Amino acid sequence: MRVLVTGGAGYIGSVLVPTLLQRGYQVTVVDRFMYGQTSLLDVCYSPDLTIVRGDARDRALMAQVVPGQDLLIPLAALVGAPLCAQNPADATSVNVGAVETLLELRQPDQMVIFPTTNSGYGIGENDIACTEETPLRPISLYGQTKCAAEERVLQAGNAITLRLATVFGVSPRMRLDLLVNDFTYRAVTDGYLVLFQAHFKRNYIHVRDVALAFCHAIDHFPTMRDQPYNVGLSDANLSKLELCQRLQHHLPRFYFTEAEVGEDPDQRNYIVSNAKIEATGYRPTYSIDHGIQELIRSFQILGRQHFSNV
Repeated sequence: MRVLVTGGAGYIGSVLVPTLLQRGYQVTVVDRFMYGQTSLLDVCYSPDLTIVRGDARDRALMAQVVPGQDLLIPLAALVGAPLCAQNPADATSVNVGAVETLLELRQPDQMVIFPTTNSGYGIGENDIACTEETPLRPISLYGQTKCAAEERVLQAGNAITLRLATVFGVSPRMRLDLLVNDFTYRAVTDGYLVLFQAHFKRNYIHVRDVALAFCHAIDHFPTMRDQPYNVGLSDANLSKLELCQRLQHHLPRFYFTEAEVGEDPDQRNYIVSNAKIEATGYRPTYSIDHGIQELIRSFQILGRQHFSNV
């Protein structure tokens, strides 16, 4: 299988691309390397890897790399509400425009697996899990652009969309601005945390389980085609307060308190059902506790360096 991954050197791509290569696929990565990351150096030995330094919005470039591919995975995006708020024009042109360009250039028989975010559910209802049938009500520009792109992908057909929970865990292109990663980093380095909107809940998923979800979608494409799927840990619909309590179990000296300050730009407060993708046989491997332990070990290496999108 020949696979094109835009944004393949990012947080998810740096885990997914090696996984695809291990499966024996021929993988082409298009990435701007906007963070100066070197996350794919470890797989440059593979003759099945082609790296193209470029912008997924560049139509002429994409017209060269799209033909001949069996599967298109558009990971290239400005990810996160703060980054999109800082760069609204780029957020729209990358998160929506680059996906539209890809869809215009592809042939109908070329498959698409597109990652979006379950932050599109916005503010949920108490004790009612969001399913794929729940209306999307994104609040931030980030959520709005990802939902708009998902709509276009599903309308184009021969595609699967994965509505990812908040991703956590270690990646060669590390990010510390994701909630579990951020909280664990602060617990390890600072020893304390001031929580706002502590009761707000969301779902979580390990970055390696995201890669497994893509592989699962490839393997089950005919039966999963043209539908969205929530991807998360069904036992990890946790509030910020509950997450901090988990952290305290692993780091007993960690102290946290609540304050009536601050606001989540996405206003994420929902619980999510992952029953639909689980019914196809998908099961995540890594728990929140595994991820916290992994992150604690990684911070002995990373120290106080800055790895984030903003």
